Amino acid sequence: MRHIKQVAVLGSGIMGSGIACHLANIGMDVLLLDIVPFDLTEAEKTSKSARNRLVNEALTRAIKSKPAPLFKSSYASRISTGNFEDDFEKINSSDWIIEVVIERLDIKQQILEKVDRLRKKGSLVSSNTSGIPIHLMAEGRSEDFKKHFCGTHFFNPPRYLQLLEIIPTPSTDQTVVQFMMDFGDRYLGKSTVLCKDTPAFIGNRIGVYAMSKIYQLADNLNLSINDIDKLTGPALARPKTGTFRLGDLVGLDTAAKVTAGIIDHCPDDHQVQKLELPAFFQFLIDHKYYGNKSGQGFYKATDEKDESGKRVILSLNLKTHEYEKPVSSKLASLSISKQIENPENRIKALFKHEDEGGQLIKSSLASLLLMPPNEYLRFVTVCIASIQP
Repeated sequence: MRHIKQVAVLGSGIMGSGIACHLANIGMDVLLLDIVPFDLTEAEKTSKSARNRLVNEALTRAIKSKPAPLFKSSYASRISTGNFEDDFEKINSSDWIIEVVIERLDIKQQILEKVDRLRKKGSLVSSNTSGIPIHLMAEGRSEDFKKHFCGTHFFNPPRYLQLLEIIPTPSTDQTVVQFMMDFGDRYLGKSTVLCKDTPAFIGNRIGVYAMSKIYQLADNLNLSINDIDKLTGPALARPKTGTFRLGDLVGLDTAAKVTAGIIDHCPDDHQVQKLELPAFFQFLIDHKYYGNKSGQGFYKATDEKDESGKRVILSLNLKTHEYEKPVSSKLASLSISKQIENPENRIKALFKHEDEGGQLIKSSLASLLLMPPNEYLRFVTVCIASIQP
């Protein structure tokens, strides 16, 4: 009978810290590790607190973030921190090791090679990659590593979003797959979905494509990001994050890497091959405006308060690349959608409307649902192929 009590989380970014907190929520003892800062002075190079600065700052930010990642603030005591140079050997006592570093295959392979050398035999190892093929990360690893390795793709924020994708490789032991499916459901409180190791798996294969398509359409329509988020959020009976706020939440650097990965690994998908990230997106990437993790992205919070005392949030003008205060929408389609309570009727009305808002909805939904028959079948086949029978 397998039991998980101690977990090592490698990488303390938004996802790593969030996963560490959620594991602490269910009573796990968590070791959270990250790199040593590159900018240490000579005096700081021998200081443990300085060497752990990145991981400690990341965990502090996570704990203070909203919505809260911890059930109780006292659960933070279940998380210990360290760095990859001084503390990596401590993973030897872990029952489960989760890699959550930057979305680069070469870096993940370097980390997992070290994990393979230092882990105890039989311990579980998984990657939280957003879309990198799982089997590529297992190449060159030991047989015991391969048997106990799979993808465990959480969604942000880990405490609240229900989906947890479990992605085995051909080498993953079936008992490990069954255990992770049950553990994610019973103990982590997730809806676990078993996926094949296809490009970006299931959620991101569809979601990132849909988000990228909206970016592309937004570049051609005279719409503000505030209007687009309302149109692609509540108006479609979806969360109020819409498209651009969701991008800021996910991290625009991550979204760019996943999009590039889908394009690279889906050469026969004609719809995907038409995707091209617009100039406004490249502007944000070039300036390292990655969204919530960097303090600004499509949106930027200020210290200014409005008449009701709420913090003023600026939004990016997609044409000028300047941040502006939001203005009241004059879109007829958005106004009409607010008057229709039934989601089905509301979406139909939006789809038929001829203004820019209606054009956005029609084109974005059509890209998913109204492809030519051969393209539509190929898209459905890819999605179905991602689900194990």
